[in-house]
Amino acid sequence: MTTQEVARAASVRGGQQERGERDHGEQEHGEQGHNVFAQLCPSREVFAELADKWSMLILMDLALCGPQRFSELQRGIDGVSRKMLTQSLRSLERSGLVLRTVHPETPPRVVYDLLPLGRELAALLAPIGRWTERCTGRIVAAREEFDAAHAEG
Repeated sequence: MTTQEVARAASVRGGQQERGERDHGEQEHGEQGHNVFAQLCPSREVFAELADKWSMLILMDLALCGPQRFSELQRGIDGVSRKMLTQSLRSLERSGLVLRTVHPETPPRVVYDLLPLGRELAALLAPIGRWTERCTGRIVAAREEFDAAHAEG
């Protein structure tokens, strides 16, 4: 069964059509007909890994600042631990988004840069970052209003 067939079956089983919701399995999807809405589709796992806050921030930082060493990335992304930065960089490298170049020097110099696929994704993330910065005040106010309205008293 193809991923598109799996997605179609999942959406039908979920009764989405009966409730008038979109049938994501019928829509145009990526190069291989992948569907992030389908639980068993490999694109769901890829989406989850890329939607990780550290991965998104790494891609955005590399797009803004260009090639960087590990320590430069860590300084540029406030709050990321060495462990999380290492794991995220490895995942992005494995996914073909980031290039890790080891320069044969003493001590070895390792530089991270975006590959074309990473540049493409970073260009999509930049507006999300700007939107987040622009709207944070309204979101914080909405949260405070919600919390006040739902406080146990």
